[in-house]
Amino acid sequence: MSTSGRRTTHLADLTSPEVSALLSGSSPVAALLPVGSVEPHGPHLPLATDTILSESAAEKAVPLLSEKGITALVVPSIPYGVTNFAEGFAGAVTLPAEALTSFLKTVIAAYLQAGFAHVCLVNNHLEPAHDAAVRASISTFPPGKTSVACPLTRRWGRTLSAEFKSGACHAGRYETSLVLAAAAHLVHATSAAVLPEVNVSLSDGIRAGKHTFIEMGMTHAYAGAPALATKEEGQDLYSALAAMVAGEVLDALRPAGEST
Repeated sequence: MSTSGRRTTHLADLTSPEVSALLSGSSPVAALLPVGSVEPHGPHLPLATDTILSESAAEKAVPLLSEKGITALVVPSIPYGVTNFAEGFAGAVTLPAEALTSFLKTVIAAYLQAGFAHVCLVNNHLEPAHDAAVRASISTFPPGKTSVACPLTRRWGRTLSAEFKSGACHAGRYETSLVLAAAAHLVHATSAAVLPEVNVSLSDGIRAGKHTFIEMGMTHAYAGAPALATKEEGQDLYSALAAMVAGEVLDALRPAGEST
């Protein structure tokens, strides 16, 4: 959606009167809050990869929610997370889990106080401690007021690609395709095209008790097959991620007892 070339899907692009008109309308207004990280993603993807994925998935969920009578706005992102697995790589910036949880709680409360009917945390940084910190931030709010949209939930993960489901998907074909679809200018395509496949499953490594990419054998901070990535695959993946975001919001706002 746009007015005179302006985006109207992003809260930060609107004026105060425009937001007031939306909040006083007949439709519930949901805040889609992208959560990401500052984390190395191989020699070919930007440190902001997880944030880019969350922002793009949130943007693409807006029209899906509009079709269901829900106004959604993408609100300014939280681009920091728990990134302990990237220890030893330049550019990794991590927060303590409790600090992230506390901050997110405060931000959620502020949006609800401002008149939003719902806040959905859209998270594509999949480090377990980060996911736990994000989910902990919604634990004290009343039912229906908050949700988390994250592909670690089995319901949504099974809708994604084979590489994602294998766990060998950090900056591999899965994430490289998504960044190509959202911000191709940030992909070092020449580097990606010659990177060999790294058959390291993060999920297997985590279950084995390994705590860093280096311990898992990801010496260049990527796993999977980035050389196989395409923009078209990324577009297909965003369709699934957008459905995930919309699904979590719709489930949360659905009246008690009403079936899906």
